[in-house]
Amino acid sequence: ALARPGAWGGKGLPRGRIIELFGPESSGKTTIALHAVANAQREGGVAAFIDAEHALDPSWCKKLGVDIESLLVSQPSCAEEALQIAEMLVMSNAVDIIVIDSVAALVPKAEIEGEIGDNFVGVQARLMSQALRKLTGGVSRSKCVLVFINQIREKIGVMFGSPETTPGGRALKFYASCRIDVRRIGPVKEGEEVVGSRVKVKVVKNKVAPPFRVCEFDMMYAGGISREGDLMDLAIGDKLIEKSGSWFNYGDLRLGQGRENAKQYLRDHPELADEITQKVLASRLAGEHLLAGNGNGEFDGELE
Repeated sequence: ALARPGAWGGKGLPRGRIIELFGPESSGKTTIALHAVANAQREGGVAAFIDAEHALDPSWCKKLGVDIESLLVSQPSCAEEALQIAEMLVMSNAVDIIVIDSVAALVPKAEIEGEIGDNFVGVQARLMSQALRKLTGGVSRSKCVLVFINQIREKIGVMFGSPETTPGGRALKFYASCRIDVRRIGPVKEGEEVVGSRVKVKVVKNKVAPPFRVCEFDMMYAGGISREGDLMDLAIGDKLIEKSGSWFNYGDLRLGQGRENAKQYLRDHPELADEITQKVLASRLAGEHLLAGNGNGEFDGELE
């Protein structure tokens, strides 16, 4: 979507960096990562997906534009195996983006071989710390993007501040160049039927651009992030599209009554959507070209 690269300060995810996507369940973390994978593949890159949750859906991947045939997929049996695979892929210099889904599902071998109820305090955190020390240099040299998806937990007894934290210890928080908080903030409806979610993304840490930027977009159940919805939001902000009551107008042209009808009109008229896109991009570039820091190179184009 057009808004997301602006949120983290460039055309896409920065190469040679570690990224953490975290948030509550069903907020769209994996979908955002798969959009990044699809975009990398469209640019001729090689992508790998380490599925520690054993929950990757090939049909959903295809809907998002991921080429399943060329996607390198691994479903490791333990955390050590997953991180060793990630290390081999990074050191090969042959992969452009690696997604690990998720940190919370990386179970140390000692925990798998033990009994349910046994105590393994800090084992996962030590493992992540050791792995990241080895991975961070290789990621920088190979210019690949390493994306960790993470869940959230709550600390007990916190009286002040947010009780939320992420599994895997503090190491990932330090080594990640971008930490992206993904939240579902409401439903997207067609009449009474819920057809998607409104998602809010906040970059809570950013080493390659100014942090704390926020963007929102529609995550549709039928096909992932709605490019038309994102385009409308930005065009309204740039006053290219005007909202009059429930109607959306582009100049003298009426796009439709209601947001979903206007989005459908843009889907049915791709040449009009392209025209508005070019005007929005021109406006974005004019406003953003003075901002410094795009990492060590980026994927060309946006994460669609």
